[in-house]
Amino acid sequence: MLDRPSSPKRAMVIGAGFGGLALAIRLQSAGIATTLLERRDKPGGRAYVYEDQGFTFDAGPTVITDPSALEELFEGAGRKLSDYVELLPVSPFYRLCWEDGYAFDYVNDQAELDRQIGAKNEKDLAGYRRFLDYSKAVFEEGYIKLGTVPFLHIRDMIRAGPQLARLQAWKSVYAKVAEFIEDDQLRQAFSFHSLLVGGNPFATSSIYALIHALERKWGVFFPRGGTGALVRGMAQLFADLGGRMELSADVERIELEGTRATGVVLKDGRHFAADLVASNADVVHTYETLLKGTVRGDAHAKRLKNKKFSMSLFVIYFGLKRHRPEIMHHTVCFGGRYRDLIAEIFNGQTLPHDFSLYLHNPCATDPSLAPPGMGSFYVLAPVPHLGNADIDWEAEGPKYRDRIFAYLEKHYIPGLSEDLVTSRIFTPVDFKSELNAHVGSAFSLDPVLTQSAWFRPHNRDSAIPNLYIVGAGTHPGAGVPGVVGSAKATAGLMIEDARAHV
Repeated sequence: MLDRPSSPKRAMVIGAGFGGLALAIRLQSAGIATTLLERRDKPGGRAYVYEDQGFTFDAGPTVITDPSALEELFEGAGRKLSDYVELLPVSPFYRLCWEDGYAFDYVNDQAELDRQIGAKNEKDLAGYRRFLDYSKAVFEEGYIKLGTVPFLHIRDMIRAGPQLARLQAWKSVYAKVAEFIEDDQLRQAFSFHSLLVGGNPFATSSIYALIHALERKWGVFFPRGGTGALVRGMAQLFADLGGRMELSADVERIELEGTRATGVVLKDGRHFAADLVASNADVVHTYETLLKGTVRGDAHAKRLKNKKFSMSLFVIYFGLKRHRPEIMHHTVCFGGRYRDLIAEIFNGQTLPHDFSLYLHNPCATDPSLAPPGMGSFYVLAPVPHLGNADIDWEAEGPKYRDRIFAYLEKHYIPGLSEDLVTSRIFTPVDFKSELNAHVGSAFSLDPVLTQSAWFRPHNRDSAIPNLYIVGAGTHPGAGVPGVVGSAKATAGLMIEDARAHV
């Protein structure tokens, strides 16, 4: 159990995504009376759940890695993760497919990986082993040692500098992979991971190659009942600890007295006083809207808006009359272009004519997410955010959906149109309106090296000492392990400050 502060403190956490939930659990476990405020009608944030005609659609994320971080969270509260949710192993982790018919099953079996790599390019066998060693080294430095450590001062970055330099952190993920791997399709197979946290493989620091080692260490999992079941388990744990959650609680502003936060006011007029305030809301929204009219809020929002933001996503949730067991749980569908397409996604001013896709078939692992014999799916395409490409998604969304459906029917799901029961889309405009995401970014700030660690918005605000940030916009970044790690870093600061009566 976490150490408790010497006197009761009240904490307010804005936003019940994975980061907000994990933070609220840690604070409540430490004896800090915590209220969690969620704008929508149920918790989850980006991990919202849609239900339609018997189909359950996880909005995302769907790739659960590092179960130890979740187990530690529950154990810190004196509970067991397994008492709240069952994590099912997924194998292969991903099936990677190309338009020429080549497929690579990314599994956690060295002999099978070696067989597939050797069949593609025998010279890359030794190169892959060297890449795995590199990935393990950056995993140890970037995730194990630094993943839950708040970077509040430039000296923290300087201290980490020699190791980051030794690991050539200034190089991109793709450039580093290319040092070890010769075959073009295998280079794509081992460099696409940064896209899972909103990073361009050709620009994101090679530190993010650690994701490969992270998955090899613990595996890839999916909660029985979907990602929403993990959200519900965390929400139940928070309630069991005595925490208070308010749904449909849209925060209008964070109240300040001088340089201290004193509470929050909702759009319906309700007021919540607090000694400590943490925001799991979009980081630009936090400063631009929730702190609007304050010196700190206006100035910091302006600085943040000048930073680079991750791409957005176009997502289609759809249910089919037939279960398709031949489609793996996680399928990555590479298009005909890689480097040029990614450049257009991150920097282009229009919607690319082609796409690469991630296809999610959760019924491959858990058939309960669809009516008997049927299939629940989603497919997402990375697309430019609204700040780069001024696309009329109301007009383009349905057309883009139809193009993606036609592509899937041709290459991966024959008979899709005939089997289609229901579908819905989620566009960059929805990321902006539903999740308050700046420019509709799906992953907050772009995780380039100059926007990582100390260069990222800090877990504790430097001007408002009892205001804290949690989630994808702060250190260490996006992805379930990242935001759960951010909650650990932020909770440590809040608990220490509560104990010190800051």
